[in-house]
Amino acid sequence: MKRKLSIILSTVTLTGSLLTACSSSTNEAKNSPAPSAAANTPAATAAPATPAPAASKKQVEIFSWWTGAGEEAGLQGLIKLFKDKYPDIEVINAAVAGGAGTNAKAVLASRMQGGDPPSAFQVHGGAELNTGWVAAGKVSPLNDLYDKEGWKDKFPKDLVDMVSKDGNIYSVPVNIHRGNVIFYNKKIFDQNGLKAPTTFDEFIKVADALKAKGITPLALGDKEPWTATMLFENVLLGEFGADDYKKLWTGEIPFDDARVKKSLETFKKMLSYVNKDHAARNWQDAAQLVAKGEAAMNNMGDWAKGYFTTDLKLKANEDFGWVASPNTDGTFMVVTDTFALPKDSKDQATAKEFLKVLGSVEGQDVFNPLKGSIPARVDADTSKYDVYGKTTIEDFKKSKLTPSMAHGSAAPEGFTTQANQAINIFVTQGDVEQTAKALKQAQDANGMKK
Repeated sequence: MKRKLSIILSTVTLTGSLLTACSSSTNEAKNSPAPSAAANTPAATAAPATPAPAASKKQVEIFSWWTGAGEEAGLQGLIKLFKDKYPDIEVINAAVAGGAGTNAKAVLASRMQGGDPPSAFQVHGGAELNTGWVAAGKVSPLNDLYDKEGWKDKFPKDLVDMVSKDGNIYSVPVNIHRGNVIFYNKKIFDQNGLKAPTTFDEFIKVADALKAKGITPLALGDKEPWTATMLFENVLLGEFGADDYKKLWTGEIPFDDARVKKSLETFKKMLSYVNKDHAARNWQDAAQLVAKGEAAMNNMGDWAKGYFTTDLKLKANEDFGWVASPNTDGTFMVVTDTFALPKDSKDQATAKEFLKVLGSVEGQDVFNPLKGSIPARVDADTSKYDVYGKTTIEDFKKSKLTPSMAHGSAAPEGFTTQANQAINIFVTQGDVEQTAKALKQAQDANGMKK
């Protein structure tokens, strides 16, 4: 694929909250007792050979935030596949709960700084990887693994660029998620004679019609603020278009641009249609409202699709439908989960065995149908994917690709943290001018300048 995906490579300092690191068990066998020589052994007689210590079992500790919905099932599928191939290697699943890695990233930072890295860890491709862990010198390059496995032409070039810096490749993509999706309850739409909205005007008309009938138009669960930020970035994409949207992350367009303020006004209008208890719900809770018919729509990445089909046993295009977020048809907000190798990890050879499985056709086709994502590899078996997966694979090939700020690809970590704070305040206060000012200050403070 020849599409160019702009990724900002501004350097930020990695910090971790002072959380207690989760130490993995080593299960190392004790050395055998020292041999005793006979008291009168002749000098010319060799002493009995020292018994070799029992070999300690090899381990690989996988650090992620996949603990719920279809993501846990996908991870367990990968682990089972790895165990089948390497039965003598113990797998330690060191997953930490928290949507978008909210908690896991803090725990990981603490462990890495404390000299207790896992064997491999989940990280979003793009700025989160490159301006974070790579810039800090905390991960090992994987060029040798890519060469050995022949991966350079098995992943799209744009995707390899997202996990590369200064000529080195630093992680292995396991999937591609689409972030600009509206999932909707087909029964509600069919019963009310409504069509899925494709523009902002259509969204407002549909939402007004649903609200008039006592149906919550849009489910939101922003107990963790990234979900509201994700909704906002999709509004930005719909307002700016793919090319200008990407210029926000290079500083070519400032965040006090009139179109940012217009996006905030649209976002504010959309928030008027959400469930009243949104602040008490996480993303799964919000998706469940749509699954149960208690709300009509949910703006979420297609991990929600994995939740629908893997956990709730719903059928794509029967129980639920989907459409690109308003005004974003023909664009694809990329969220890619990858795994990197800590430079200070103890057994990199064993960790690379896991990465091999992760990056294989078999591994990707075990993981992604359960997770709701599409494979990162271009040669995966599309017959293993349902109608949503097949459609999304084709959309990815022909769409303009854009990086997600909410999921670490578009902007430095410092900007994303400040943006989450600004959007969290905006959800409750709705001050357009103040929020645009806060975003502009964050843009300047994090070196996002032309």
